Amino acid sequence: MERESMEFDVVIVGGGVAGLSAAIRLRQLCAEHDHDLTVCVLEKGSEIGAHILSGAVVDPIALDELIPDWREKDCPMTIEVSENHHWILSEKGKTEMPHFLLPPMMNNKGCYTVSLGNLTRWLGEQAEAMEVEVYPGFAAAEVLYHEDGSVKGVATGDMGIGKDGEQKDSYEPGIELHAKYTFFAEGVRGNLSKQVMETFNLRDGVENQTYAIGIKELWDIPPENHKPGRVIHTQGWPLTDEVGGGFIYHQADNQVALGFVVALDYKNPYLSPFDEMQRWKTNPAVAEILKGGRRVSYGARAINEGGLQSIPKLVFPGGALIGCAAGFVNVPRIKGSHNAMKSGMLAAEAAFEKLKSGANDNAELSAYPEALNASWVHKDLNMVRNARPSLSKFGIALGTIYTGIDLWLNNLGLGFLVPWTFGHPHTDHESIEKKADHKPIAYPKPDGELTFDKLSSVFLSNTNHEEDQPAHLKLKDDAVPIEHNLALYDEPAQRYCPAGVYEVIREDDGSNPRFQINAQNCVHCKTCDIKAPTQNIVWTVPEGGGGPNYPNM
Repeated sequence: MERESMEFDVVIVGGGVAGLSAAIRLRQLCAEHDHDLTVCVLEKGSEIGAHILSGAVVDPIALDELIPDWREKDCPMTIEVSENHHWILSEKGKTEMPHFLLPPMMNNKGCYTVSLGNLTRWLGEQAEAMEVEVYPGFAAAEVLYHEDGSVKGVATGDMGIGKDGEQKDSYEPGIELHAKYTFFAEGVRGNLSKQVMETFNLRDGVENQTYAIGIKELWDIPPENHKPGRVIHTQGWPLTDEVGGGFIYHQADNQVALGFVVALDYKNPYLSPFDEMQRWKTNPAVAEILKGGRRVSYGARAINEGGLQSIPKLVFPGGALIGCAAGFVNVPRIKGSHNAMKSGMLAAEAAFEKLKSGANDNAELSAYPEALNASWVHKDLNMVRNARPSLSKFGIALGTIYTGIDLWLNNLGLGFLVPWTFGHPHTDHESIEKKADHKPIAYPKPDGELTFDKLSSVFLSNTNHEEDQPAHLKLKDDAVPIEHNLALYDEPAQRYCPAGVYEVIREDDGSNPRFQINAQNCVHCKTCDIKAPTQNIVWTVPEGGGGPNYPNM
């Protein structure tokens, strides 16, 4: 069966805040200039927002520009930050850092704590009201190219293919979506974004991207424990030599969003980010907030942490990278949504001008990176460019001191005193060390009230994949997990995956180890694609609609 095709002016791969902001901005410009463009958004989740997970405390600066009257439009972003706290944890307690010691940029005044998934759903409604064609449940699986090598669009994955690779009775071929410009807004470590970066050498001359994994839970807590708008960030225990920390955000309706972030350049192959998060909750100060509460949702997601120096070239013939596909997270502020939205808006403006002028359809959108470099996004990231790499360069203690000085100088307008930019000399997968150099970590068993196991957690993520389909987690070499990774690193995939996807199965006597992939558990965090020591695991998209279905994350 031949694939059908559809023609658009702009196709956007990914229905997150960046992609939807780009779509809305394009349609706004159409209305302002009486020049019609067709815009399509593809989203692999079962609905808009289904795969969205973030803390989240959102700076409204981009939304104020995109939809100035959003406060009058039933937007779910209603809880303004009321308190800011920064805790340094030990196993038995906390020390609160005086807020006046923190650089002003880390103050959350005027920001909002919100479910980013719900904000994304609302943006989806705004886009559809402006006649953007939004297609949830369709996973873009292939980049299409013109004969001259420029991007022509994307194709969605075939549906109804069995595990054996044969067509089932339900088989439907994918659909080609052709566009004059294609925006890749897939989020962190997007499958097609990776391919485009390699095809056009977009990472040449920039620093390595570095990542973290964020593991999040949503809890209903007693009203007496809840303070709407209260924001808490933590550092220290249970981590020792690793970069990371926790967050607790008091949202609407007596709910708290809490999570734990571990940078993926950690060295110890026995470390489990999921279990570190469970241990973190046992700190008395954290546990007190959750006392009498009930966990209602769970999820995990990789986070770009490379900063300004790790952003690739953003444009190529026929398209652009926007949002977290490129990496605009401000690590010290623990925010990226505002920058992601603005990047989508700027790309939209560049594309509109090209299309309105009738210029060559495949011409690079050079106005987009130029506008980004002149915008507040660049200023936001430039001020903090040394924060994350300094922690790896100097260690946690000295790196924190350096970062504080660097950020204060930038906030005071004295950034010229720190003109250098630190790099990321190693990728995250290169940082892991052999098991012989480390001792196994004895994590306590979950109690089922405050701490939990992976499988019960995945259940709360509402993750579902059609079981009779080709595995979307692929091994380049089937022998590597046991012969190489198990022998040298005790196969760290067993621990870095927060969803129990990867297991080493043995006979009762411990013999004959084999590697098992439980792809149906995958919450699409992409950690395996990032941290696998030999880069042997490749994350690809499953059938559209598969994966987590986050209700309020």
